[in-house]
Amino acid sequence: MSISLTAWILLTVAILAMLAFDLLLHRDGHEIGFREAAKWSVIWIAVGLAAGGVIGILYGADFWWQYLTGYIVEKSLAVDNVFIWAIIFSYFAVPKHLQHRVLFYGVVGALIFRAILIGSGSAILESASWMIYVFGGFLVLTGLKMLAQRNEHLDLADSKILALINRVLPMHDQYVGQKFIVRIENAVKATPLLPVLLFVEVMDIIFAVDSIPAVFAITNEPFIVFASNAFAILGLRAMYFLLGGLMDRFIYLKVGLSVILIWVGFKMILSHSVVKIPTGVSLAVIVAILSVTIVASMRATRTKEAT
Repeated sequence: MSISLTAWILLTVAILAMLAFDLLLHRDGHEIGFREAAKWSVIWIAVGLAAGGVIGILYGADFWWQYLTGYIVEKSLAVDNVFIWAIIFSYFAVPKHLQHRVLFYGVVGALIFRAILIGSGSAILESASWMIYVFGGFLVLTGLKMLAQRNEHLDLADSKILALINRVLPMHDQYVGQKFIVRIENAVKATPLLPVLLFVEVMDIIFAVDSIPAVFAITNEPFIVFASNAFAILGLRAMYFLLGGLMDRFIYLKVGLSVILIWVGFKMILSHSVVKIPTGVSLAVIVAILSVTIVASMRATRTKEAT
């Protein structure tokens, strides 16, 4: 089924409108508390599910299942990205009232890059269908690598990004409101917010390379891939502030995400060559993996706290 240009335009306008509304709402750069984050998390999830409902009404139940599965996959893989944000903000000691602005621009950059990556991936699969085996194998290997490196942590101290920024722009040692670049004594300097933003963008690119092939394993329709990615990403900032106090509780998260990547990789290969696995079955497997991961993590950390 072909998606009309009108549908693409409406999707783009809706995303831009929500971004503009979010920017206007948080223009004062206030600190976001748990209650506000919880409210917005519910709102963004409702918006994402509503978008899926519209897609289902317009294009049928199959597209709805594909969107929902892609949305859940992207949302679950993004949780790991949220943890990386916490490490970045902690390393640079970013004040809480500035974090939302960084994540806003990070999300805008993520949407632009993912649109490019999705367009490229779609073109590749359309011109060379055998690449689906490459994508599937890549997901399986990525899942195995993530599983093997699940206890490793991001080290920012020796980052080449910081060295590059210092080479191009001298660094100012203090935050200056929500500014990324300032002019001090006739010299243009980068505030600490600039490397923070660059780290956020680079890490999202790294995660996108994993998550977008995972959604292509569910559907080969670029509209569904982009829509599920976009609506999952729009709620990430609220999720970050919501999960801020629970980062240490999800100790088995990477194990669960690794298994999901391995599963969707095998599904991509099997559905193209052996037997087509229904989207509903794939969704059930993904939800089961996430449920087991969350329950096991909460039980394990609760037991540790009790002792």
